[in-house]
Amino acid sequence: MLYEIDPTAIQTVVPSTSFNPVEPTDEELMARITERDEPAIAALYRRHLPLLRTIVARVLNNDSDVDDLIQEIFVEIWKQAERYDVEKGKALGWIVTLSRRRAIDKLRKKQAYFRAGERLRMETETHKDHAVHQGADEDAIATDRRQIIEGIMATLPDAQREALHMAFYCGLSQREIAARTGIPLGTVKTRIELAMRKVRNGILAIGGTHEWSMTEA
Repeated sequence: MLYEIDPTAIQTVVPSTSFNPVEPTDEELMARITERDEPAIAALYRRHLPLLRTIVARVLNNDSDVDDLIQEIFVEIWKQAERYDVEKGKALGWIVTLSRRRAIDKLRKKQAYFRAGERLRMETETHKDHAVHQGADEDAIATDRRQIIEGIMATLPDAQREALHMAFYCGLSQREIAARTGIPLGTVKTRIELAMRKVRNGILAIGGTHEWSMTEA
């Protein structure tokens, strides 16, 4: 059976850098996490949040990205706790290594997304003369719509924009996105719903209509 941890249970914990000697060690907390002890993951979060935020922030220069990734990291710790081997080193070292790797992966995905967008723009400009002619007015309108939607998407948090891109540009289902990224399905659904709502609201705010909210993207 696949167990899921509620990310909100982590988010509500107040961060603290204090450490009481009578408290369980990181290794003991990891052992409890393998038994699906939610207070243990909350305690680990409270204990090491400041350090992990610092580590992730050195790679990702965006507070929203940092906060999103921290939640994803602790969800992964919850799911992959059994992979930690106490004989190979301290639990904190394992957690720090995981956090650095996920931060680097996040940065690479973000850079790849923007490079792909730039290539798409250049290819569109290069081959636009070969496109089916729709009339000058229709072409201008379609271009304007694309630019508007791209502009609105650029204002979305990275996590929401990436989820929307994978759903509408890559044609992936929400379950496929969750499987590919390791992000809980519920989180994927929420990000796409929030992104779509923001895109629709942005379009309506400038006088657009629902009919072309994503069809021209």
